[in-house]
Amino acid sequence: MERAPRWVHWQEKIVVALLFASASVSVVTTLAIAISLGVESIGFFREVPLIRFLTEREWTPLFSIKKFGILPLVCGTFLVAGIAMVIAIPFGIFIATYLAEYASERARRFLKPVIEVLAGIPSVLYGYFALLFVTPLLQKFIPSLSGFNALSPGIVLAFMVLPTIASLSEDIIYAVPQSIREASLALGATKLQTIFRAVLPAAASGIIAACLLGFSRAIGETMLVTIAAGQQPNLTLNPLEPVQTMTAYIVQVSLGDVPHGSLEYQTIFAVGLSLFLITLVFNLFGLFLRERFIRTFQRLG
Repeated sequence: MERAPRWVHWQEKIVVALLFASASVSVVTTLAIAISLGVESIGFFREVPLIRFLTEREWTPLFSIKKFGILPLVCGTFLVAGIAMVIAIPFGIFIATYLAEYASERARRFLKPVIEVLAGIPSVLYGYFALLFVTPLLQKFIPSLSGFNALSPGIVLAFMVLPTIASLSEDIIYAVPQSIREASLALGATKLQTIFRAVLPAAASGIIAACLLGFSRAIGETMLVTIAAGQQPNLTLNPLEPVQTMTAYIVQVSLGDVPHGSLEYQTIFAVGLSLFLITLVFNLFGLFLRERFIRTFQRLG
């Protein structure tokens, strides 16, 4: 009779250990990525001072006259991602509001998976869609638009991040306590006024977190911008011109034309480390806001 409780006790310990090991995989993976990027970047920063890397206005490490300023790549990355977010944020919030407040349960179960299907389409297909359909279409209205530009991939990228923003925002709006809606309606507000003056402000921190996570997704996109935005690292805010993003540069150097171990090859680790840190900051801030939202409504509940 004593062996059974002991075996159950050891079973629980084994299960807890397995669960802890599974949970630690993501942490260990993140640390391994950070360490590998940091170690590989040391050789680059021994040759190129950090202040030069952050402040120089040209990026031409593959040219005979080498410049190592990351600002053009950062500018191109944020320009394309910014265009995407200008489109994705309002559409994502409107879709989330409809699903959470107006759609029937049957419509919600049908529409939400359909929207999330957009996230499953390979990004290379989005890239060719932007290059071969969206860009020629835009050139009919904007003749000065270059064949490679920031506007076309920015528009298409909006549809890639839309499921992230819409799905997370819908869950957050749906989680707002019903008592807030009832209190607003009891004071004489209409349903529309309740949504825009009570529900959405109450869910604001969670919606902002969803938008930040979507922005991180946009910054890290690779194949779409590599195909449609071009490979010219211009320090510009003009969406009609070709640009190069951080991820597109990493793809360009990784194709194998640059000697392994050279300073030019080490630039991909410096750029990768910068991209990793930028994405990490946005993800952590977004998760912080989401946790704050959850704690707030747990207290209200």
